[in-house]
Amino acid sequence: MLAVISMTLPLCGCFGGSMDLFGSDSVDRSISTNTVATKRNPSGGSDELTVQNAVSSADLDKNAGNPLPWANAATGSAGVVTAIQEERDNGVVCRNFSTTRHSYEGIAYFAGQTCTTGSGQWQLMRFDRRS
Repeated sequence: MLAVISMTLPLCGCFGGSMDLFGSDSVDRSISTNTVATKRNPSGGSDELTVQNAVSSADLDKNAGNPLPWANAATGSAGVVTAIQEERDNGVVCRNFSTTRHSYEGIAYFAGQTCTTGSGQWQLMRFDRRS
């Protein structure tokens, strides 16, 4: 019997008190986490400029109404310009267009307009989301 008691006596310390294996430290409440605010428009103007570049550089004689694909490696978005109509007025060239944008947010439809400025550069005048 003495042998049994001497063998079980060291084990009593393992089960004494609570079953807390990591000590009696309390939860550290000084550390807190929060959500990170998302950007309202994650693509910024990057997709808009990519579409503008596709529309302004399109050869309308060669394209002849065919869909014009575009892709933005920076945002991962891509789409297809489905219509481009060119208007000329007092030396200013404007192109009205319709496009889709396929992104992680889903598929969206846009209508826009880009026009040449006095220096011959193209400027995006409108890029509106359609429902």
